[in-house]
Amino acid sequence: MKSVLAALLFALAGSAGWAADRVPRPALGAARGEQCVAEPAFMRRNHMDLLKHQRDETVHRGVRDPRASLKGCIDCHASAETGSVAAAKTDFCVSCHSYAAVKVDCFECHASKPAGKTMAIAR
Repeated sequence: MKSVLAALLFALAGSAGWAADRVPRPALGAARGEQCVAEPAFMRRNHMDLLKHQRDETVHRGVRDPRASLKGCIDCHASAETGSVAAAKTDFCVSCHSYAAVKVDCFECHASKPAGKTMAIAR
């Protein structure tokens, strides 16, 4: 009985490793800033709450804190190749959101490129 259980555990461990290798990990380039608002592990789990809190503070109360602004995140994390956080599959936001199977909808309204890299609109 012990050998059957051991064989089953070994098989499950092997298949779990195989499954983990099938999903490509997010491709995160180096950030340009000196230090993020918080540690990476905290940001992975809580960035949306920080962004929502900052949105409420800015829109409803008129308080702007550049340390927790979407613009600050974009300035630091935009890809050197595309100049964006959401233009290509390997860009910062899209890469993580694809990995987590979460829709990123910030850029339906907000620019995904730092201010100096946006294209002028033809009139």
